[in-house]
Formats: sequence, structure tokens, C-alpha cells
Amino acid sequence: MGYYVQVDAGVSIYVEDVNPGSDKTILFLHGWPANHQMFEYQFNHLPQMGYRCIGWDQRGFGKSDKPWGGYDYDRLADDLRAVIEALHLQNITLAGHSTGGAIAIRYMARHGGYGVSKLALIAAAAPSLIERSYFPYGLKKEEVLTIIKGTYNDRPNMLRGFGDMFLFQHVTQAFSDWFFQLGLQAASWSTAAIANTWLNEEKLFYDLGKINVPTLILHGVHDQVCRFPLAEAQRQGIKNSKLVPFQNSGHGLFWEERYKVNTELAHFIG
Repeated sequence: MGYYVQVDAGVSIYVEDVNPGSDKTILFLHGWPANHQMFEYQFNHLPQMGYRCIGWDQRGFGKSDKPWGGYDYDRLADDLRAVIEALHLQNITLAGHSTGGAIAIRYMARHGGYGVSKLALIAAAAPSLIERSYFPYGLKKEEVLTIIKGTYNDRPNMLRGFGDMFLFQHVTQAFSDWFFQLGLQAASWSTAAIANTWLNEEKLFYDLGKINVPTLILHGVHDQVCRFPLAEAQRQGIKNSKLVPFQNSGHGLFWEERYKVNTELAHFIG
């Protein structure tokens, strides 16, 4: 079932809730520039295994409202708190992909992990998506500036280019078109605003040490967006965490090795 949750004055977030009768809940946070539909291959199978799967469309993306502002990690973490409270969620597993993983980490630090008993980070954009003098593993600033420029000048072409670096395995043209359409459902200003957030000193080194729940880190070794050293830094920074490398995946392991992702999540949650 799908419904809306108001998280801020005049801002409503779209939520998809599958198998709501289960007491084993996973709340999925999508990556940039997609929406909750990117987890189609988790929502197809995990409910069959007894899990309740909830996906949100972050503000500015998918079916959610698309305000002009509010795209920093603090505001997005506050949106998540509002959704968790509105749905009366407790003892959930919070699973975030890419920027969704960064939002999950900020939520754990900013809100003390309210309602969350376990955390899953899937190709998470943390502790820094951008290369820095003290952390030389992220994307170069110029690469992100190119994404922002492309968003304002030819967003469809930018999305096609991003899709080309997203996956390690070969995909059909039909799949590529489907993923491309997910990005087009976002507002152009929201798409650019999140990319600007990566640039504006949005980093999560301090946040990692504030996570106090069991954490599963799933990451493709061929990831060209959030490179594998980011996962190793997450493992070092988060107590009680486990890193599982995906040898045949890039940034899209939720599809490229979907059976393994689903199996690892089910084993982790129990």
C-alpha cells in the first residue's frame, strides 16, 4: 500500500509499505537520483520470506513533494524521523543505499537511532563521497561539478552518463531505460541540490562513531561511484560492523547480485 506522511510544513513524503502485517521490518532509503522503486528486486522477494518492506521517496524524488530547499543531511534525517514516528515503527532494520546510506548514518547520529535496532549500509556514500586531502578515496570535486552542470544543461544526458558508470554487469537496454526513468521522476533542482550537498563539506566521519547497533556493510568491489575504500572506512569507524564484499557488482549490487543482497539481509536480520 502507498500513502503520504507530512514531515514538514507543506512537505509530504510518499511511502510504500509491503507486507505490513509482519513484525520484521526493513525501511529502505534509496540512493541518488532514484526513488524507492530501485529496490524492486528486494520488495519482490523479502516479503515472501516474511519481512515487511517499507520504502520512501526522499523529498524532491519520486512521488514525494519537491520543495526548493531542505536537502542537507540534517533535514533529510529529520524527515526520516517524522516518517518513523508517523508509522509507529520500532526495532526496525534501516537499510540505505548510496546517499540513502549517508542519510541513515546521519539519522543514527542525530536521532540516537530512534526506532532502529539494526543498520544495513548498501554502497553507502560515507564517510565522504568527495575526495579530500585526508581521505583520497572519493570522487574528485570536478566530477561532481560536471554532474551539477549537466543537471542544469541537459539532465537526461547526465542521467544516461551516470547510469553507464552505475553498474559493473551488462544490462539490457530495457533495464537501462527503466533506471533512467527513475532519475527523471525527480525534480531537476532536487537532483542538483543533493549533488551540491556532497560538495558542501557534508561528511560523516564523526557520525560513524555514534552508531551503536549491529551494522551490515554490503559493497561492490567494482563500485565507481562510492569506491570500495569507503566501505572499509565504514567498517573501521562503526563498532560491531561486518563488511561483505560483492565481487561481481558495481554501485548497483541491489540488482547485480540481488539474490546475495537479499540473502545477506535475511541472515543479518534473522
